Amino acid sequence: MKKISDEAGFSGRIHTSEPHDCERNASGQISPGGRMARMKELPDQSRPYEKALRMGTGALTDAELLSIILRSGTKGKNSLQLAEEILDLCKFRNGLLGICHLTLPDLMSLDGIGVVKALQILCVRELSRRIAQMNTSSSLCFDRPDTVAQYFMEEMRHQETEKVICVMLDSRMQRIASPEISSGTVNMSLVSPREILQKALSYHALHLILIHNHPSGNPAPSREDYQVTENLYRAGGIVGIDLSDHIIIGDRTYFSFRDDGFFDRFASPDKEQTAAGDPRGH
Repeated sequence: MKKISDEAGFSGRIHTSEPHDCERNASGQISPGGRMARMKELPDQSRPYEKALRMGTGALTDAELLSIILRSGTKGKNSLQLAEEILDLCKFRNGLLGICHLTLPDLMSLDGIGVVKALQILCVRELSRRIAQMNTSSSLCFDRPDTVAQYFMEEMRHQETEKVICVMLDSRMQRIASPEISSGTVNMSLVSPREILQKALSYHALHLILIHNHPSGNPAPSREDYQVTENLYRAGGIVGIDLSDHIIIGDRTYFSFRDDGFFDRFASPDKEQTAAGDPRGH
């Protein structure tokens, strides 16, 4: 069956097993005709482009927004159907959040998604992440754990493996850089304070914040997390670099060692307890 495109870039006459006196519209309804309606043949109120022009992009569903980005479907499905398949592709999280977990091969596994469309989707995802991060950074104070966590939340919470970032700060607590220390299956007990402090010295940083994620979504620190934090705090004190915080990112939640009072126990020698006992000094 021949592929037909309209001016907006939508396409796709659909093969169907429905009776030949019926036609299914973009909402999945059956209507006379014996074939799937092309975008151009749908009523104006059912076409994403026209709906966006008439009501604004805020009125579009997730699938309609994605269909405009895709621009065209393929033989057997129109762009709206293709968008709905993408939103359902992630096995453990559907919808827009599912897109955050899709890879290039995942997207290209769908009939109608080649490398160009797959990259378009991934680029839109990356733009969304950067916009969220820039909106936060415009008013970000890096001596506040809540806003620091918010700044890195979208970048870190969707990671399926652990990632460790070190935020380098100057004397005014302004960010100099945020180099990645490690990525993958991270054993925090093997994270090297020496490597982190070498990087901090190379950036002429006076303060730093260690950030890593827990792919489980639960930011509760492990014993290794406590040990690394203490080791880095003590080592930084020797070379004059202050560990201001260690923040663990979960799914829309976080844990701050600073907020939890972990560093307070180093204020006075008689309050110090080693991590070999209760890791939180309780």
